Amino acid sequence: MKIKKGWYVLFVLPILIPFVVTVILPFFQGIAFSFVEWDGMSKSQKIFVGLQNYIDVFKDTRFLTSMGSTTVFTIITVALVNLFALAFAVWVTSEIKFKNPGRAMLFMPYLIGGLILGYVWKYVLGQGMTLLAENTGNTTLFFNWLSDPKFAFIAMIVVATWQMAGYMMVIYVAGLEAISGDVLEAAKIDGATDWQEFIHIKLPLLMPSITICLFLTLSNCFKIYDVNVSLTGGGPANSTEMISLNIFNEIFVQSHFGLGQAKAIVFFAIVAVITFLQVRITSKREVEL
Repeated sequence: MKIKKGWYVLFVLPILIPFVVTVILPFFQGIAFSFVEWDGMSKSQKIFVGLQNYIDVFKDTRFLTSMGSTTVFTIITVALVNLFALAFAVWVTSEIKFKNPGRAMLFMPYLIGGLILGYVWKYVLGQGMTLLAENTGNTTLFFNWLSDPKFAFIAMIVVATWQMAGYMMVIYVAGLEAISGDVLEAAKIDGATDWQEFIHIKLPLLMPSITICLFLTLSNCFKIYDVNVSLTGGGPANSTEMISLNIFNEIFVQSHFGLGQAKAIVFFAIVAVITFLQVRITSKREVEL
């Protein structure tokens, strides 16, 4: 007996309506606002400026600096997150004791909210490091990392990697456990070493998981905001200001609503193109048995 397609709407509407109201409509409204000059508060002071906001985006040196910082941060963090996540996944799927508690411990950092996580690490890398310097006398390694531009940037990478690696590990674990045992057993019979088995069998069959993890880490790293605002606040001297925080400051601190919306649209386009290309490239390398 065929179910009428109209019934599907009953299941879709509860999530479709909030999605349209909170995501789709504000997105197109934001596009409209990107063509006006407005402080975000006044009702009658919207001045149409055409493409001027978009021209000003690429003249804004602070935005371009944030773009460069975000790109470097994303490249390094995506590589580290996926390397650690894959290593953790191989470890917890091997024949070791207490692998289930190990999975839980590695996944736990992801359960902590980004704001809370940032404040915790802010204390560790700030006051905690200062206390260690006072008690050990070693000021080469133990000092307030967040007061130094280079080390504050490294702190961002460390915290983001620590947070995301456990979640990506779960996806890689699912991919590893989906690999047929018969294939691995055949490789053992043929004399393949553990490394050869991983490189030539497991890794190619993990490409669907790699596609998902790269997509998630790329998008999350580009959009990072909560850890940025709570850990460094963009400092010192805006050296760790990521794009999302730059847009927030433009709109809510500088009261340049139109320019901030233009930055957001440009940012959306960049992330959309990069993630689309990544998915296309990695999807073509997926193999099936």
